[in-house]
Amino acid sequence: MRESWRWFGPNDPVSLAEVRQTGATDIVSALHDIPIGDVWPRTAIQVHKSLIEKDNAAMAPLNWTVVESIPVHEDIKLAAPGHETYIDAWIETLKNLAAEGVKTVCYNFMPVIDWTRTDLRYQLPSGAFSLRFDQDKFAAFDLFVLKRAGAENDYSGDEYERARHLFAAMASEEISDLTRTIIAGLPGKMTDAYSLEDFRKALARYHGVDHDVLRKNLFGFLAKILPHAEMAGVKLAIHPDDPPWDMFGLPRVICTPDDLDKLFAALPSPANGMTLCVGTYGSRPDNDLPQMALDYSERIHFAHLRGVTRDPQEQRSFYEASHLDSDIDMIRVVRHLLGNEQALQREIFIRPDHGHLMMGDVSRTSNPGYSAIGRMKGLAEIRGVIRAIEATNSP
Repeated sequence: MRESWRWFGPNDPVSLAEVRQTGATDIVSALHDIPIGDVWPRTAIQVHKSLIEKDNAAMAPLNWTVVESIPVHEDIKLAAPGHETYIDAWIETLKNLAAEGVKTVCYNFMPVIDWTRTDLRYQLPSGAFSLRFDQDKFAAFDLFVLKRAGAENDYSGDEYERARHLFAAMASEEISDLTRTIIAGLPGKMTDAYSLEDFRKALARYHGVDHDVLRKNLFGFLAKILPHAEMAGVKLAIHPDDPPWDMFGLPRVICTPDDLDKLFAALPSPANGMTLCVGTYGSRPDNDLPQMALDYSERIHFAHLRGVTRDPQEQRSFYEASHLDSDIDMIRVVRHLLGNEQALQREIFIRPDHGHLMMGDVSRTSNPGYSAIGRMKGLAEIRGVIRAIEATNSP
């Protein structure tokens, strides 16, 4: 497996020198300063790649090999008039990246919002901090802060009452923190921050867009992209919707194996692949991650290895657990990924995802989920699993 590390560029609080010390060999990055929908110029890609790789002659090499992500413009997701211009720009960016040797591309098709959490500092019994999604907090925001039209139809009577009581007990500062966490844009997210009114307007654009329409638009986008990916030798790796269910009345179409089966049946190109984000898919109890690692062996080009622990009472609520201690059998997942590599004679890019905020990083600026020590701990744990499995399998 190719051990990789997400790096957000020169402004990332975790430096490349620190990344090198983790033992990772590959960098997962993107040009975050370029507006969504614009072409990434080849010269800008060269500059970014040179920055990552400039010390390779003297130090342990780091190579930019994975993009996460080329953002997909909302007009593409809506198939709005003129969206073809944004598809052309996406294709040009893909070609420019391939020309510089960056040929694994993670992307997502989540409408309006990216990965969503309600708590960025949920304290664990160890004293470390984790990311958390609390369904009741989310409902309280949707119903009583955003006041989305028709939101009450998306919740049962019990869910509505729990959210109402929770909101009534929240101080104004708590409400402000929750609002910022959900809609103000997470660091590393390649979307703009929203005001509440902007957010309502963005949601309103999707009125009448259901699962079938959004899936059709995804397939239409990929039908135009995939021939160019094949010619350039690029592997596309779609990231699941996070959390993997509908939110804010928006349809989400990459949540389950059934969604993946539809995607790969409609577009069987070998360039059409997936990111096995173990934590995201594992947020649903009906997703069997070890089985998915087996079933999609030829389609998995990238893997995010983290786990979640779901609330036993409200299964949509979860916190991001340690990489090996969660509701997901990470060891079986890794074993199957290693088996896939051996059977298909290839390597899969993996990275530790969303490490805990712990130790010295608690008082240090960091992007939520992307502190140094927590991710290094996760990478070390995964590396240990890999070495143990390989040793067991050796003659």
